[in-house]
Amino acid sequence: MKISKQARRDAKALFRSCLSKEGLDEKRAGEIVRKVAQAKPRGCLGILSHFHRLVKLELERRTARIESAAPLSSQLQKDFGDKLARIYGPGLLLSFAQNPALLGGVRIRVGSDVYDGSVQSRLMALQESF
Repeated sequence: MKISKQARRDAKALFRSCLSKEGLDEKRAGEIVRKVAQAKPRGCLGILSHFHRLVKLELERRTARIESAAPLSSQLQKDFGDKLARIYGPGLLLSFAQNPALLGGVRIRVGSDVYDGSVQSRLMALQESF
């Protein structure tokens, strides 16, 4: 779906009105969606589509997924949370998962940033170098 420049501008303005110091105000975002859907302004679908995309990107940017080959202790989980909060700011949602395919080490994904310290990635890099 092609979205007009005006619809993008409107969606960005609406999105900015949902942001606070703590991050995205989900309640306010819901209210905005309801009001736009009721008012049905010109380019309504484009506005809502782009607004949805912006909200989704913001939520991904505020979510950290930490994968490890073995379960992490609560102290390690706390340490990861503290270090990531220093880098990305407070309010980061942490998600821990176990992935035996990593063989060892840790892979962290925050938005589009990926920090891969797993044995699997090192083996693949070594394989590609041959």
